[in-house]
Amino acid sequence: MIMAACYLDSHNPVHCYGCEACVQACAKGAIRMEEDSEGFRYPVIDDSLCINCGLCRKSCPFVNPPVRHIDEKLVYGGYHKNAVIRDASTSGGAFSAIVESWCDENYVIFGAVADGLEVYHTYIEDKKELALFRKSKYSQSRMGSAYADAKRFLKQGKNVLFSGTPCHIAGLKSYLRGKEYENLLTVEVVCEGVPSPLYIRKFADYIRETHGSRLCGIDYRYTDSAPISSPETTTPGKWDFQVMRLVLENGKEIKKDRWFNPFWSVWLNHLMSRPSCYECPFASVERNADVTLGDLWGVHLYCPDLYGRNGGSSLIVCNSRQGRTAWKKAQEHMFGRELDFPTALKYQGPMRGHIAPNELRAECMADLQNCNYLEINKKWAKRPTARLLWQKYVWGNRQKIWLWNLTQRLKNTFTSGK
Repeated sequence: MIMAACYLDSHNPVHCYGCEACVQACAKGAIRMEEDSEGFRYPVIDDSLCINCGLCRKSCPFVNPPVRHIDEKLVYGGYHKNAVIRDASTSGGAFSAIVESWCDENYVIFGAVADGLEVYHTYIEDKKELALFRKSKYSQSRMGSAYADAKRFLKQGKNVLFSGTPCHIAGLKSYLRGKEYENLLTVEVVCEGVPSPLYIRKFADYIRETHGSRLCGIDYRYTDSAPISSPETTTPGKWDFQVMRLVLENGKEIKKDRWFNPFWSVWLNHLMSRPSCYECPFASVERNADVTLGDLWGVHLYCPDLYGRNGGSSLIVCNSRQGRTAWKKAQEHMFGRELDFPTALKYQGPMRGHIAPNELRAECMADLQNCNYLEINKKWAKRPTARLLWQKYVWGNRQKIWLWNLTQRLKNTFTSGK
């Protein structure tokens, strides 16, 4: 059997997911992560410290991909019953429901934290601190010692919930060298590739120059409405109208509409993603994590009863026995129901396959290195079409759900009148 070429040998960026498993596997500290010209981090070996033990390659998910779950899936759609938690979440609050039910005692939770423009993995031992891990980051997390810490806690008998992107989960599984732990639950988010950090840095430079203050925080999917304070509230949310909220060091806030935000245009056109994302093996129906979470896209088309007044709704896919067991307990915190997987899959492109390569990527990345923020956007960002704006703001999900509800009421009226 011919093994895949490791990035440490091939230096082909497609061969590295940036998971950092090799760094943590090295007992001699001979491997460090360094950025390339595109802003993505790759492992580099210090030959003066390396003893050629081979642990780095054995822990690489590209060389030794973990076994994927092929069990029959349990698919669920819905949102958290607590409106405060749902409002504080990116989608429907399913991750919080899992934490509440699975982390009852002797537990530790791993996840990604945003610190200014940087994103890194850490852990908490009190689920009251879960807010640290909420919200989408849209930046590849620096793993630090997360895998080693998780292994240490697992050996101590703690219940470990490890969350991240699919390549993070693959990195952890490879780092554990295929050993299964009953006290480990892995939860991944549906991922459409990670963008280059260079773009956000150019953006931060632009903000500092034009507003005279440093950009110190980004909420990529902020719901621009007053925070919900009552768990039982029925106030409609603004899931369909999320904006990017920028927090400046001087306290000023800037909000950018999603569909007029150049970041989304450049990234979603696959012009600046990590090279391995274009050949990602984890973007498939067979998953490495016990549970896969995502937005319930298509909710207005095939499960409108789960729209929940535009407050956000989650898709939950349980890929293993461990995942199904965990979700069975978590359901008590959710309003929702089981869904048909083939139907849900129609609206989840990143679960059907990796992102499509864009033949203009190399040119865009060259501009990203050499041009300023405005020059990059002028050339590569596309303004929303009239059709898109019509679909989002005039005849969008809210109107379609309203029509569905009206149809249901009329149907019930005629049926009861017979």
